Amino acid sequence: MGNVPTAVKHCLSYQHLLKEHLGVTEGVPPEQECQITGFPQHIKIVEVGPRDGLQNEKVIVPTGIKIELINRLSEAGLSVIEATSFVSSKWVPQMADHKEVLQGIKKYAGVHYPVLTPNVQGFHSAIAAGATEISVFAAASESFSKMNINCSIEESIVKYEEVVRSARDMNIPVRGYVSCALGCPYEGCIVPERVTEIAKRLYSMGCYEISLGDTIGIGTPGSMKLMLDMVMKEIPLSSLAVHCHDTYGQALANILTAIQMGVSVVDSAVAGLGGCPYAKGATGNVATEDVLYMLNGLGIDTGVNLYKVMDAGNFICKALNKKTNSKVAQASLSS
Repeated sequence: MGNVPTAVKHCLSYQHLLKEHLGVTEGVPPEQECQITGFPQHIKIVEVGPRDGLQNEKVIVPTGIKIELINRLSEAGLSVIEATSFVSSKWVPQMADHKEVLQGIKKYAGVHYPVLTPNVQGFHSAIAAGATEISVFAAASESFSKMNINCSIEESIVKYEEVVRSARDMNIPVRGYVSCALGCPYEGCIVPERVTEIAKRLYSMGCYEISLGDTIGIGTPGSMKLMLDMVMKEIPLSSLAVHCHDTYGQALANILTAIQMGVSVVDSAVAGLGGCPYAKGATGNVATEDVLYMLNGLGIDTGVNLYKVMDAGNFICKALNKKTNSKVAQASLSS
């Protein structure tokens, strides 16, 4: 290859490159850059690592570790952190300490800590433990619904209507999830009409926000666009979120497509934690670190400190004795 110039022989570290990249937009007002690109000025990140990310870990994570993880994520500036799930410990042993976790974390001003509640019993347990926001979880796939929550879609909707009514009576906000929005491990492709129907029913019953989940990470920008095009006809854009897994390496591209269409809420998990136990080979949620890196590069404000999120990711990965799934963190830690 011939002689290599001296200036090229000493490569910059990824840490240096990361700082340089993040500094590119520091002098440019986010509003100005967003007006040029047409993206939303602000993206709300919903951190799902402590719940969706940890729930399928085979080894029980100590309660103190979960509390410390959530506290570190709060310190990073995340405004929404899904803390735990009030489900039966028989079905999800990892979440058996839900009460201790919710009561043990430091509640930061301006930070919301929603918890998943699959039924009215779980709802009342969550409220008794101090929950101030909850979420419910439906599926666009009949087969997945029966495997995941042991009931049909219609049966789940009936249960959630009772939960939402109870929440409304107590002025508790409810967020709704629609899983398998872009594909199902049992049924394959899911038509956008079915996703729209489930999303519309959750929104109509009172869910303030609907998170559309690519549960097995099979979606592409094309299928994301087709699905959102239809859902957006029935639900206000301001009430939609996307929840992408990265099994096929499409998560960031799918998120980019969604925010180009005006979606301004993105779910993600620190260190790319998580996965789907009902889909062989399905990997975790898109990494919060990677989403932040992309959004920072677009000049979009999130209010979240990437470095502190990476620290939280490093902390939980050491506790789990596993490697981070975040490409940004991997590059940074390797230098």
